Amino acid sequence: MRIIKATLEHLDLLTPLFVKYREFYGQLPYPDSSRSFLEKRLKRDESVIYLALADDDANKLLGFCQLYPSFSSLSLKRVWILNDIYVAEDSRRMLVADHLMREAKKMAKETNAVRMRVSTSANNEAAQKTYESIGFRKDTEFESYILPIHQD
Repeated sequence: MRIIKATLEHLDLLTPLFVKYREFYGQLPYPDSSRSFLEKRLKRDESVIYLALADDDANKLLGFCQLYPSFSSLSLKRVWILNDIYVAEDSRRMLVADHLMREAKKMAKETNAVRMRVSTSANNEAAQKTYESIGFRKDTEFESYILPIHQD
């Protein structure tokens, strides 16, 4: 497989798998809104998306990951948030996620980031094992909280 950085030219290839990713997490498909969302992230340089492509077919997307930049005030350095990672069902057990995360880690090093962050469902043991195999450690120092913002 080949890992490449996504550009606007990859939107038609990426959107269907991004929709499947959203559905995996219980969201409605919304293919047009999903494509628009990805297009805005890429046009505005608000995220970095890596694609895993089959060696023998440049139009076969095996998986993707999307990272968002953030910063650490305490370390005065960049942080990358590995927000989305998904592997096509017929490409699982082929180490696609490992290859994507290794490319993301390489980019984090090249941008002098202090760390990458990732979150997953508490019951997603397969993802947890994959993250740990790459070198992620469970954060035992800080608790995470969320504040839902409702548009009333």
